This record gives sequence, C-alpha cells and structure tokens, in this order.
Amino acid sequence: MAETAEVEAENAKGEARTKRRVAKLAKEIRAFATAHGGAEGQLAHIGQAGTRIVLVGEDGGWGDLVAPTYAIAERAVAEAGITVHEAFDGDMAAKVVTGRYEWTRMAGIQVGGPRNT
Repeated sequence: MAETAEVEAENAKGEARTKRRVAKLAKEIRAFATAHGGAEGQLAHIGQAGTRIVLVGEDGGWGDLVAPTYAIAERAVAEAGITVHEAFDGDMAAKVVTGRYEWTRMAGIQVGGPRNT
C-alpha cells in the first residue's frame, strides 16, 4: 500500500511539472502571437532534445521554442490557441520575412561570408 501511495504521489508531481511546462510554453506562444499580429506554427521532432515549436507571425516575424516532448508541445499550442500545420510547407515559409542579419549569418556559417559581429 505504501508503495502505491508513493507511486501516485510521484505521478502527481510529474503531472504538475508537465502542467507548469505547458502553461509556460503557451504563455510564450501567446506573447509571440500578440507581438506579431497572430501566429501559426509547426511541430518538429528534434530527437532526444524534444520537439521544436516553429512559430511564424502574421507580420513575417518568426522564432521557435523547444518543448521536452511532443505531447507537451501539442498541449502548449492547443492551450495557446494557434493554428498548427503538419509541415513547414511553401505557403508557411513564404510568410517568413528575413533581414540582413539572417542572410549575413547564413552566409557566414555556410559559405565563408562576412562575420556577424
């Protein structure tokens, strides 16, 4: 009996921790959406590191968050109330606005372009 109570207590702690993670991610997603006139997203597995929540704002701004599991990411985007796409397709990518920083940074990393310091 004591072992069962310990297991139940541990499960309750785990669920409370999960709820806090979901709430924190949902708050960050809502803040992003508010700052960018709305947002939509896509969930991408990134191995043991968890799941990336890619966000694209209505104004073309973009960013991402990382959730420890796919289930937590799903709960967070549902709680935040954003549209989630199955894939980061051409329509979604076309909404992304990049600036000089991104282009020089990408060039600096990939083909020996100027350093972004």
